Amino acid sequence: MVSSFNHGQIGDNTPSKIKVTFLYNFTRFIEWPEDYKEGNFIIGVVGDTPLYGELLAMKENMEKDNKTFVTKGNQPISVLKYLSYKALGKCHIVFVSNNCSNQLSSIVEKTTAHHTLLVTEKLDLIENGAGINFVINENKIGFELNRTQLIKKGLSVSNNLSNYATRVI
Repeated sequence: MVSSFNHGQIGDNTPSKIKVTFLYNFTRFIEWPEDYKEGNFIIGVVGDTPLYGELLAMKENMEKDNKTFVTKGNQPISVLKYLSYKALGKCHIVFVSNNCSNQLSSIVEKTTAHHTLLVTEKLDLIENGAGINFVINENKIGFELNRTQLIKKGLSVSNNLSNYATRVI
């Protein structure tokens, strides 16, 4: 279990592994509304990306170590893959793969009624509906945070999370 953020150095770990660690930590620094604190915590992945496999591997590795893949509120984490945004349902976090970034406006619209954190990995998407966007600066993976977007989605953001962001809008 990782308890703090470190901007991941690209090298031994793949970028997907680093992003998965960030995603897992986002569950600890963001609060969802009460009705989202029951049942499974759902992380949806839209499109083809190695990040999906890394999420499943993290879950499997934790279970091998007799740990549960849970949020800070002890909700079990479920990982779902969506080939299209059209199939999206209620998710806590939706990761939009680079190859589906052109569908972000449709994904924003599809998740309007939900308290969903949208996470992307392509330049400028933080201004177009993403709550968090992964970026690479000086060969390190970090993230940008759109605090306004998260608040609009009914999510409470820890000030600590803002401190770790490379940029906050």
